[in-house]
Amino acid sequence: QVQFVESGGGLVQPGGSLRLSCAASGSILSIYAMGWYRQAPGKQREYVAVITGGGSTNYADSVKGRFTVSRDNAKNTVYLQMNNLKPEDTAVYYCNAAAATQRGSWGQGTQVTVSS
Repeated sequence: QVQFVESGGGLVQPGGSLRLSCAASGSILSIYAMGWYRQAPGKQREYVAVITGGGSTNYADSVKGRFTVSRDNAKNTVYLQMNNLKPEDTAVYYCNAAAATQRGSWGQGTQVTVSS
């Protein structure tokens, strides 16, 4: 199964921006939809955004208008551009196939901390 490694997280002030990357261990051409998820301390993992091979995107209401998901099949990489970050965006961010039948194990994720 394809595995994913997230990177690009860090500490940012409210209103700031970060760009997360999700590097796949193999081709993502066969993965119809790639998703981003996040998990805050003491909370369940939640859906953030998804992108299909055709470029269709969808976002959770909490991030709509602020986050943009994209993919580069040639680089086997998915991205999440996060703008106007808020403290409530603080979480560990993960990427994985959106469909359970195509999903690999969850990786370590990348920590995003939004604080002044």
